[in-house]
Amino acid sequence: MEKGKSVANGITPSLKNLQLNPRLKAVSSSPLSHSFPLPLKKSKPRSLVSLCLGFLGQHLEDIITDISELAAGFPPDIKLAMVAIARRRKLLNDDFLIVLAEHSWELLDISGSDITDFGLATVAKICTNLQAVDVSRCDKITAAGISELTCHCWSLEILRCGGSPRSDFTARRCLSLLKPKLNDVEEESWEELDRMDICSGAQSLRWLVWPKIDEDSKMSLATECPRIIVNPVPSPIGFHGLQVPAEASASVALDYSMVEDIDPKTWAISGAARRSIDLPSRDELPMAERFRLAFLERDARLAPKRAKNARQHRRRAEREYLMSSTNAKSIALASQASKFLHNRS
Repeated sequence: MEKGKSVANGITPSLKNLQLNPRLKAVSSSPLSHSFPLPLKKSKPRSLVSLCLGFLGQHLEDIITDISELAAGFPPDIKLAMVAIARRRKLLNDDFLIVLAEHSWELLDISGSDITDFGLATVAKICTNLQAVDVSRCDKITAAGISELTCHCWSLEILRCGGSPRSDFTARRCLSLLKPKLNDVEEESWEELDRMDICSGAQSLRWLVWPKIDEDSKMSLATECPRIIVNPVPSPIGFHGLQVPAEASASVALDYSMVEDIDPKTWAISGAARRSIDLPSRDELPMAERFRLAFLERDARLAPKRAKNARQHRRRAEREYLMSSTNAKSIALASQASKFLHNRS
């Protein structure tokens, strides 16, 4: 997998070299370090690219219908960052994803979105270089969509699934699709197999993140396809002798690197619409609070219409007054005559 950088630098991140460990503060070994506190390191200012993405993300509802024209000249990593923002804003659907899809993408996070089998299949045909995909909590994706993904993306190494009852059901239905089916071969181990020996299935799949996998499915994978490691736990010494990639960790969003330099307010901008994936769902709020937020949202939406109606009513009242009052008519005619005489002079 090619080495990359963060979105802030304008280059697609690498799956192998993504660093997720928090930065540790350096402590001096000098005796003075125990007597005087070290100065705090100033946070790095956000890049211009990140600020622009944040602005676009806050107004995504206004530009989503014209996204195909606006994003036509954007680099692939910027398009992927917009997909990450749309997912957090609960605006990611088939049309949005298909318009932005790029052949060079290596990761795709559509978890918790409204993407369907059609959207996933279309993107799989475009983004054939995908190596890590997250379809967890995608209740509109079935085994048909996963089949298209494994059929066109032969480099797929990491797959995240499950997370909801419907998605767990789909994952169980996809077990036969994930297990590679072999031609007539004489090798004694999976490591000795060549890609040409595998006729179908997820040929390169190595890591499966499925938090609530049932014991039968886990045992079936361990017996029939031991090369696929389920729910690996990253550690400094590796997992079963293997270094687990950061993208195979369920504790961090797959597209985290695409938005780590963007202000989180981008996807949590208004009280009623604050639906960040890191915050509780609106459905978990008390009923009275939900009604209050709904009223505020409706009141803000109808405020421009009320102001327009008030202006129309005022102008209508002024016209009716001029038509019904003799005194008002004489004042209006005198004003017009005064303007005429002033212009003549």
